[in-house]
Parts: sequence; C-alpha cells; structure tokens
Amino acid sequence: MRTYLLMAPVIAGLVLTAASVPAQTGKGVTAIVGGMVFDGTGTAAKPATVLIEGDRIIAVGSDVTVPRGAKIIDAKGKAVLPGFIDVHTHWTPGGSPATIPQIATAYVQSGITTVTDFHEQPESYAPRRAWLKTLATPHVAFAARVSTPGGHGADWGDRNTTIPINTPEGAKAAIKTLEAYQPDLIKAFTDGWRYGSSPDNTSMDEWTLRALSQTAHKNGWPVLTHTVTVERGLVAARGEVDSLAHGMQDRAITAQEVAAIKATGMAMAPTLAVYDPEKPRQGPVTTDDPRYKRSLINFGYALGNVKALHDAGVIIAVGTDAGMPGTPHGRSTLREMELLVKAGLTPAQALESGTKNSAKVLRIDADRGTIAVGKRADIAIIDGAPWANIMDVYKISQVMMDGRLVSGAGAPPLPAANQATRLASVTVPALLDDFERADQRSSLDTLRLESPDGGLDRTVEITQIVPRDGGGKALALSARMSTKDNAYAGFVVPLTRGSVTPVRLDGYQGVRFEVKGDGAYIVRINGLNGSWETTVTGTPAWGSVDLPFSQFTPVVTRGQAAPAFKPDGIIQVEIGGSRPAGKHLWMQVDNIRFY
Repeated sequence: MRTYLLMAPVIAGLVLTAASVPAQTGKGVTAIVGGMVFDGTGTAAKPATVLIEGDRIIAVGSDVTVPRGAKIIDAKGKAVLPGFIDVHTHWTPGGSPATIPQIATAYVQSGITTVTDFHEQPESYAPRRAWLKTLATPHVAFAARVSTPGGHGADWGDRNTTIPINTPEGAKAAIKTLEAYQPDLIKAFTDGWRYGSSPDNTSMDEWTLRALSQTAHKNGWPVLTHTVTVERGLVAARGEVDSLAHGMQDRAITAQEVAAIKATGMAMAPTLAVYDPEKPRQGPVTTDDPRYKRSLINFGYALGNVKALHDAGVIIAVGTDAGMPGTPHGRSTLREMELLVKAGLTPAQALESGTKNSAKVLRIDADRGTIAVGKRADIAIIDGAPWANIMDVYKISQVMMDGRLVSGAGAPPLPAANQATRLASVTVPALLDDFERADQRSSLDTLRLESPDGGLDRTVEITQIVPRDGGGKALALSARMSTKDNAYAGFVVPLTRGSVTPVRLDGYQGVRFEVKGDGAYIVRINGLNGSWETTVTGTPAWGSVDLPFSQFTPVVTRGQAAPAFKPDGIIQVEIGGSRPAGKHLWMQVDNIRFY
C-alpha cells in the first residue's frame, strides 16, 4: 500500500463500460453492484456499478456488465462514495487515539482514505513511511512545518521539527533543507494571533510567505497555512498559498475581501471540528466562562465566513486538526462535514468538500477524490443517503483502499501490526555519539536536536562541534537563558532515526560520557512511556561520569509522573541544564555511550 502522496496520471486506455472487459478477465476484477453512486464530481447520486481491477477503477455506469468470475460486493440500499480526505491532522501522542496503529485504524474504519500529518519532524518521514506499509492505513501525506521565530509551532518544537524563518531568503533556504526529506506539502504557521489571548507579535510577513510558497511550488509541494484572522487570511491569499487552515474567526469577512480571496484561487479548510464549542472538553465549562463566550462568538464568525467564501466559489476542503484536545481521529472528519452543513452548505456540497475539493487542495485530484475511470479505488460504502442527510456519514459499512476491502463485511482481519501500539524495540551499539562524523550526525546515524525551553521567549542556544584538548572533537553548547523560571537549554541524541523505533537496553547498566562545564546539568532518558532524569556536575576540567539506570528518577509532565524506569521503549538521551533567567550556560560533552 502506498502511504505517501504523489500526483498520478489517469491511466490511459480505460473506458466507461465493461465492453472492453472480456469475461475471462473477471478473475482479477471486483464489482460493486446495486448501490447509489455519489461520484463527487457534482452530479447527483445515481444507480451504477463500479468495476475495479488492481488499485484502479476500470468502469462506472448503469449499463456496465460484470465479467464472469468477478468478486461481487453487494451495495444494494447503500451509498457508494469516494473515500474521504482530511487535509489537516496531527498524529500526536497527545491525541485520541494516541498511537500510530490505532490512529490508522480509526481513519480506515471511518471511511477516511487519505490524510495529512502536520506533526512530524522530517527525520521521521522515512521510518514512519516504512511503518505505515505494515498497517491497514489511509494514505498519509507528511507536512514539513515552517513558522517564524517564536511563532506558533516554533514556540515548542526544535528547529528541525519547525523551521523558523523571517525573510524571503530564509524561506528559500528552508525549502532547500527539506528537499532531502521529500515532504508531501508545507505547513506555514503564518498567523501569530493567539485567539485574542495574547498580542500578535509573530506573524509571517507577506514577502516571506510568498517566497516560501513560490519555492515550495517549484518542488511540487502545496502550501497550507495556519491562519485564523481575516487580515492574515488576505495576506495568505496574496502570499500564494494553496489553502488556508482554521478559517477566519476574529470578525465577519466583507464582500470585497471575499472577492479578493476568490481572485487568488486560495482554498480554505476551516477545521470547524477543533473549534466546535460543544465538543467534549477535558474539564467542566460554564456558560458564563469568558473563554466559552468568546469561543461562541469566534465560531459564529467562522461559520458565517465559510458560507460567504463558499457562495463566492472559493473551494472549501475538509480539515479537522484531529489529534488536538477533544478532536478524535476518524470521527472528527465526519463531524467536520456535519459542521459544514451547519455553516450553510448542502450535504452534497459538504461531501464534495471531503472528497473532490480536498484532493484538489493536496494536488492529487488526478489520482483520487472522485469515482471515475482511472482513479484510485479508495471507496466508502455507507448505509443511507448522506447527500440527503449528512448524519448518514457516520454509518460506514465497508471501506476499500487501493481496490482492496479493508473494513466491514467481507474484509480480512486487520494486520497484526494494527493491533500493536508501537514498533518492536531494537538494540543499538553502546556508542551513541563521539562527535567525530563530518556530516554532523551522531555515531548512530541520527540527527542531534537542540532542545531549548518553549514559549514566545525561548532560550537561545547554539550547539557546535569543536576541537577537543588533546585531539578529537566534542560537542559544545552555549546558551543565553530566557526570561522565565526554569529556563532550560540542552541537546538530544535520538537512538534511532526520527526517534520512531524504540530501543531496549538489555545488557547495559547505565549511561557514561565525558563532560566539562560550569555547574549542575540534567541527564534524561526519554522513552515512549515518559522520561527519567538525574544530575551531574561539570567542572572546568574534563571528567568522566557513570550514571547507572537505577539513579534515574521519573519526570513529572503535566502533573503526571512517568512509571518506574524500565530498559525498554527508549528513544533518546538528552543532556542539558537550567540557569537563572537571563544568565548564560555552557558545557562540552564527548563520548556518550551505554555501559
């Protein structure tokens, strides 16, 4: 199964009837018969037969003859639609579900056959793509993340996960660094407005955004933005982005502004599901809560602006921000289409948003998004008529991916990999990093990450490889601490590429490295189930430290302590330190290894 997105041409030579499908070819053909086909092209649903061979649709029509020997899927009384597409999701461990196989399963069982993932660092694309090939999963497009210094997404991520830029030259350089990873699209965090809760001091200017879009487009990568205000929406449109995410929520858009956006061809995926004031929340909400009242006002603007843009001919796609709190994977995509109807679209128009329009935004409409000859056979079969009653989208009966039935009656059991919650742990050599490689990667061939504290005011740190006294090289870290309590600077050595595959440490007793510095430092072992830490003291002269695993204590994160340390499911070793606000930190480290 392909788990990445490429523009695929319509296969030549395929025709609309089965006249050219000889009876003897039926052995490799699947026929969906008896259903009402909503093909996503804008025409009304109609009775039709759909023939599939391999991963492609080879015939669609009311007069199609089913060849002898074809596998039959009886869709009598059911709706046959293109698989749904969600252009904005985050496959994050903080979401619901929280693990990759279960996220994939949630989408497949909901009839969603293509999604994006806006959450990952580029180093993780290759191992994640390999993992997805073992799963029953939607096609997943990976978005590279670009923001401004201190901007949304860059206020917590490292510089590899979210690249900060603030000039056209920086935009071009960012796209250049991403070419080796081949993302499927670019997410630009362009709007610094924090929903009225803090000043807008991190928005991306129009010139930088245009340079980013133009450079990305030369690589064939669409650009989607994080934009939540009308003014920034206009900047995004002039900045040549392909689609605005999150809608515009600060005020009602004017007719002139709608016309300006329409003229640029920019689409919008409003992600109404993530802003729905009525969605489940982690804590109780009272109707007199100012934040709740504000959310109602903002959501009203979002609904009205969606309708105004749609009525003007702006393409409305389906995106959800699933993975965020109260926005579960799978069901939220269906909820988004329900909310588009609440905004004023007809059910049929909402379905087109979740199929054809979303495919256009991702530039894959030549390959999928409609039921037509030559298109990829990603199909959702539904009990009901969702073009008449949008609530029927929740009645998923069967789902096909690449021409194979993957969910519902007649589908084989899910692969064993879908039942797991993680990849199996592997072992790694004892030496993690001696900082001798000329390509700046670790001894394990992983990309070291800087890990300063988060927030608008972040600690400024620089790590570099420097000559070591007596020969060889070491890593030097220098930092100016941010103006906050518990300011922090550090670096991370992933144990596998992108920290995707976990590691077991059987046979090792602890962590050893050499260090010199100016005081106390923190050493952390990060795993899938939490983090554990201990402290060391650096002096102006080099010294070697041995830290047995028994010395590491659980780290409390968001009020939740990690379980007791176990030498399995480990992904990173991190070394850093805290200093008072505005002060400086320095250290040098060499020869990190397990012993």
